[in-house]
Amino acid sequence: MKKIVAIVLVATTLTLAGNKLQAQNKFGYISLSELITSMPEYKKADSSMQEYQGALNQNFEDMKREFSEKDSLLSSKDTTKYTRAQIEIKRKQLGELYVKLQGYQQQAGQLYQQKQQDLMAPIQKKASDIVGTVAKENGYTYVFLKDAMLVSPPADDLLPLVKKKLNLR
Repeated sequence: MKKIVAIVLVATTLTLAGNKLQAQNKFGYISLSELITSMPEYKKADSSMQEYQGALNQNFEDMKREFSEKDSLLSSKDTTKYTRAQIEIKRKQLGELYVKLQGYQQQAGQLYQQKQQDLMAPIQKKASDIVGTVAKENGYTYVFLKDAMLVSPPADDLLPLVKKKLNLR
């Protein structure tokens, strides 16, 4: 009889302890992309990126125009006013400009990505830090990325809490 009472007592204690541990884990999720796009810093960075993209495109158009002008100059019948050496130099310059045009799109893509990284890194860090702060203040043990979850336990959306903390609508 004493053994049965002891076993029931141990089982009850373990059950209560297990429930208490389970109750301590609080789950939340957030869409960082939605949070970031609602931040004023993002709007500034986005307009800056559009401006930068426009400048890269304009530079490419200028290079194409220069290439077209030099190409039409060498293709015309007015080349008689140039010596063979001048024509050879102009063809070489045209070839170099063509190679430069070919590599420009890749280079522009890399420049754009670097600029985007430079502008977005502080915004992403701020978003991540504020999510951590809100999670800690509200007792969340785990916070998951909403877009990365296929199956998850019941959880709370932290986006409204984070937006409130940042004074966003």
